[in-house]
Amino acid sequence: MELAQDPLPPTQGDADAGQSTRRFARRDGSGHAPAAAAAGVSRRFDGGSYSAIPGRADEERRLLLRYHRQHDEAARDELVRRMMPLARRLARRYRRAEEPLDDLVQVATLGLLKAIDRFDPERHTAFSSYAVPTMLGELKRYFRDSGWAVHVPRGMQERVMAVDNTVKDLSRNLGRSPTVYEIAAALNLQPEQVLEAMQAAGAYDAVSLEAHRFGDENDGETYADFIGVEDERFELVEYEATIAAALAALPNRDRVVLRLRFAEDLTQAEIAERVGVSQMHVSRLIRRALERLRTVAEYSA
Repeated sequence: MELAQDPLPPTQGDADAGQSTRRFARRDGSGHAPAAAAAGVSRRFDGGSYSAIPGRADEERRLLLRYHRQHDEAARDELVRRMMPLARRLARRYRRAEEPLDDLVQVATLGLLKAIDRFDPERHTAFSSYAVPTMLGELKRYFRDSGWAVHVPRGMQERVMAVDNTVKDLSRNLGRSPTVYEIAAALNLQPEQVLEAMQAAGAYDAVSLEAHRFGDENDGETYADFIGVEDERFELVEYEATIAAALAALPNRDRVVLRLRFAEDLTQAEIAERVGVSQMHVSRLIRRALERLRTVAEYSA
């Protein structure tokens, strides 16, 4: 019996690590699992499809029995060697520019090792039917845990993916971009939850402040140049930290006058109005406070 494949597109934020992204059905459309799997026929991932290979499942089962019953590490190594082409193909399905293929192959291989350790060889099913969703689940978990530039709770990641898929479906069906209320109705969510998911989607990718705004290194302008501004009063923070101990030794009125003059940048006339003295008296207060501050600082040093 030939096998027909209905591939489901991989979803990056799929939270269910064990969920397979492929369905198999008979050519006759019955929707039941192929009888070949129960008869000991394995499947090989070949160019995106599984093809039946008589005897392969029997050999894999013999290796699994040797490993689980006799703790034969050589049998485990042979299983890994046989399944590595499948692991590499699954890793290539999830390959992206920012993710090295070697890292994804390692993740898929980890899933393969977990499948070998957890599979029950007494079950009358092909090992590959268990190994594929396990490796896919490991890849999805990798993207879920480390693919986001900013950590986002798992529930929010699932909602982001659900909103993204719903937007695509509704856009295709409606012939236009759906509204927030249409998305919320389709997902049985509140509009605020949809807006929250849309905002959280921006946490997946982050742009370096050193990146050039227009992608051309010759333009010379980075995001830091565009966003950043010079803080003209930033040095006051350092000064305050330096003289904080000396200020504590001054009378309260001297501290108030110095703060109004140098921290709030008020004029002597404004300080005089605030404190309730003449402008000339404010000038004397500032001069005397600075002399006391210098004396205290020199004595402390």
